[in-house]
Amino acid sequence: MDFLCEIIQALVVLAALIFLVVLILAHVTAKMVNLTRHEKEKYFLTVNGEKELFPSLHDPYSRELSVVIPAYNEELRMPVMLDEATEYLENRQKQQPSFTYEVIVVDDGSKDKTTEVALQYSRKYGADKVRVLTLVKNRGKGGAVRMGTLSSRGKVILMADADGATKFSDIEKVEAGLNALNPKPENMAISCGSRAHLENDSVAQRSVFRSFLMYGFHFLVWFFCVRGIKDTQCGFKLFTREAALKTFSSLHVERWAFDVELLYIAQCFKIPIAEVAVNWTEIEGSKLVPFWSWLQMGRDLIFIRLRYFTGAWKLQSPHKID
Repeated sequence: MDFLCEIIQALVVLAALIFLVVLILAHVTAKMVNLTRHEKEKYFLTVNGEKELFPSLHDPYSRELSVVIPAYNEELRMPVMLDEATEYLENRQKQQPSFTYEVIVVDDGSKDKTTEVALQYSRKYGADKVRVLTLVKNRGKGGAVRMGTLSSRGKVILMADADGATKFSDIEKVEAGLNALNPKPENMAISCGSRAHLENDSVAQRSVFRSFLMYGFHFLVWFFCVRGIKDTQCGFKLFTREAALKTFSSLHVERWAFDVELLYIAQCFKIPIAEVAVNWTEIEGSKLVPFWSWLQMGRDLIFIRLRYFTGAWKLQSPHKID
């Protein structure tokens, strides 16, 4: 019995040492994101090929809706999504002449012709409706979404994946979810598209190992960061302009786990969040590698919580960037 107690005590001490090491590691490796734009990232091209300065999220809104599409090497998948999105938006504008929109495609340092493909839509619909922001270096999906959001003009801002996995017309569902939130403190609110209702079917199609990783990731999200949201990773989220400014100004993670930090920040600021079921289809060509990407996200989740806990990261007041 004494031997068993000694083993338990030793394990407790070992666990405490491991936690301390991880805590220190999380703190000393924390980096602040460089939000300074390269000179080329400050401008978009007009139909005539002239450069115009992107606006700022700090400015008053001048469009009803901004759609921010992060894209990395998406020259093949993106046209299907853009065709669907622009057709929906154009039809909506015909039915509601007062409705105004913009689409911002953020090329996240692609090595293919993503920018050239996006510029075709800018020439077709005009740069007032479709703009292309080409990042000089790859920042990661979160970094691309942030840079596009900070350059948007919309009263509400939708982030949508370039693969078109979510049916674009489901924007009406997330809009309804956003409008149903009441009250909205300082007009801040977020509506998240969700695939949680499809989880049972998706588990049936996955291997036991992949299902284990998925449930493990969900547990880490719940345990360390976000409570009450079943699907944090669906790339279809709608923000009021005020909520976008508040959350993206504090965002640190620029890779796959950025959604979790965004929602963690929102919950820290007590911004109301709706979760709405949307149609979703898995599209071939995903940049996410199941095992390694989930490991990276798991590490990021733990570090997100610990870095805020130690004060290495702080919730920021919105400020303009260069």
